Amino acid sequence: MARIGSVLRRAGKSTTTSLVFYGGIELDPAKSRVSYAGQSAELTKNEMRILQVLMQRAERIVSREELQNELWQSDQFIDDNTLTVNVNRLRSTLAGIGARDLLHTKRGLGYYIQIGEERA
Repeated sequence: MARIGSVLRRAGKSTTTSLVFYGGIELDPAKSRVSYAGQSAELTKNEMRILQVLMQRAERIVSREELQNELWQSDQFIDDNTLTVNVNRLRSTLAGIGARDLLHTKRGLGYYIQIGEERA
């Protein structure tokens, strides 16, 4: 059982290392780096995971609950503010490389990324 678990963990890691692209933004999960318009920045583990989920579901709203499950995958109580802080840090990091106004909040529903006009 331990060998099977080990193989599954290694197999799972290999799928998360592929680059993710959206609207000129490149995310490299293996290096936890995001690039845009010739600039790049390092991301924290949580910032990287949030951006990866949102980029994989680009232009679709991802609920706060879905993001919390993707990030912490446990039944432990996670302060609701923790996700908000991580999203705000990600926004700041993206703004620092010129990808301002990429990450949007849909009040009461969740977050999404979209280049161009914000959805109503």
